[in-house]
Amino acid sequence: MKITPKVKKILANYESDCPGTKANLARILMQGRLGGTGRLVILPVDQGFEHGPARSFAKNPDAYDPHYHYQLAIDAGLSAYAAPLGMLEAGADTFAGQIPTILKVNSSNSLAPKDSFPDQAITGSVADALRLGCSAIGFTIYPGSDVVFDMMEEIREMAQEAKEAGLAVVIWSYPRGMGIDNKDAETAVDVCAYAAHMAALLGAHIIKVKPPTDVLGNAESKKVYEAEKIAIGTLAERIAHVRQACFAGRRIVVFSGGNAKGEKELLDEVRGLRDGGANGSIIGRNTFQRPREEALKMLDGIIKVYKGEL
Repeated sequence: MKITPKVKKILANYESDCPGTKANLARILMQGRLGGTGRLVILPVDQGFEHGPARSFAKNPDAYDPHYHYQLAIDAGLSAYAAPLGMLEAGADTFAGQIPTILKVNSSNSLAPKDSFPDQAITGSVADALRLGCSAIGFTIYPGSDVVFDMMEEIREMAQEAKEAGLAVVIWSYPRGMGIDNKDAETAVDVCAYAAHMAALLGAHIIKVKPPTDVLGNAESKKVYEAEKIAIGTLAERIAHVRQACFAGRRIVVFSGGNAKGEKELLDEVRGLRDGGANGSIIGRNTFQRPREEALKMLDGIIKVYKGEL
């Protein structure tokens, strides 16, 4: 595998990491049709935990099979495949070495009491990730939750262990809980930028957040945004601002696909991500809930957008 100058430049931003961690980052950055470009498209399939099997897979029953997702990511030419322990174990031998994998090491579920604080349970370990040949671990934090400090301490310990073992660390940073004023504030640009910055400060190599809206969700930060005339009018401007919040672009930032969308709406959103300098997309339900050929067509379109071909 010959590493491109673009990827070498990205790896140089991770100044404290050992060769093993950088090698695993390089595997992700050099994999698939976007390999070497500095752009990524990752398939995450943790929705079975989050929403239940029928809500996740009934629209496309083939997706109940863990092998389906491995094969979809490989055939689409994606950068990596992320999933919880059981999903990765179910195909780890069949697909060993064919695509970088990310073990999602904490998860929630929709059967938890509705009045409980947003939180996730630890469901995997660094040892599991090493045993399965993963390139990284993935961990969710909920800035705004009453238990966010516990989550931050959990990922601090796991990130240290992962880096010592030569694995990369991916943090999903999703504002949620009593500290967030309302549902609109969860994706407000100031709140998203803050959440992304927290992930960077916690030592993430790859940061996952939702595409930000032009809402300003925090009264104190709103004053600064208005006084400093921070540009947030277009999606591209908001993406550029979130990237700026991640150490002036020194960290890899990818954006979720979110709720179900039509193909045109999704590709238009991806163009905004690309134009704002996003490193890529981590997109699950909008692909695997479609029949395989439709999913491959959509992923092909996303990759072409990031390559500037569409």
